[in-house]
Amino acid sequence: MEIARRTEAVANALRMGSKFRVVSAKGTNIRLERAERRVIADTGLIRTPGSSGNLPAGEAFFAPVEGTAEGEIVFDGSISDIGKLDTPVKLVVQKGIAKVITDCEAARKLDKQLSEVGPEAYQIAELGVGTNDRAEIHGTILEDEKVLGTVHLALGNNIGMGGTVSVAIHLDGLVQSATLYVDDVLILESGSLRI
Repeated sequence: MEIARRTEAVANALRMGSKFRVVSAKGTNIRLERAERRVIADTGLIRTPGSSGNLPAGEAFFAPVEGTAEGEIVFDGSISDIGKLDTPVKLVVQKGIAKVITDCEAARKLDKQLSEVGPEAYQIAELGVGTNDRAEIHGTILEDEKVLGTVHLALGNNIGMGGTVSVAIHLDGLVQSATLYVDDVLILESGSLRI
């Protein structure tokens, strides 16, 4: 129940604003906008017919407005279908579209997966905040993205969460010890919740 309570609190904090900024000591510094898009709380509590979720639970997330993301992302935890990272992967984002900058094996794999789908796969598709204090980073993104104090940003498909990008790929990348501002209000500071 504590994970569910924390997840709802984070989701409510995300709902309070429209403009978001994520920074990290490793170099992430990105801004994006939510506008009126819904924030989803993955609490793990499935109580009504037709509801769904995944395990472990523990994240609050939304689909940013396409074209609003600007800045740099440094994935330093893990990436979907690639696993735990030995070397951080840097992306530069302009008008919502990411370009992989780092030249390492993980970065090349990420770029190859996205390029095989097409240009829309490079769209920033999701911002999520991990709320599960028992989750650990092992290289499986379904658990990694739930780790308390992390932020994940996804590329590709976001149609199922209220976005407009419908492509055959959705890849999450993890930013550890993240700092998150919602309309200039500090929500997460170097991995510690401030709400």
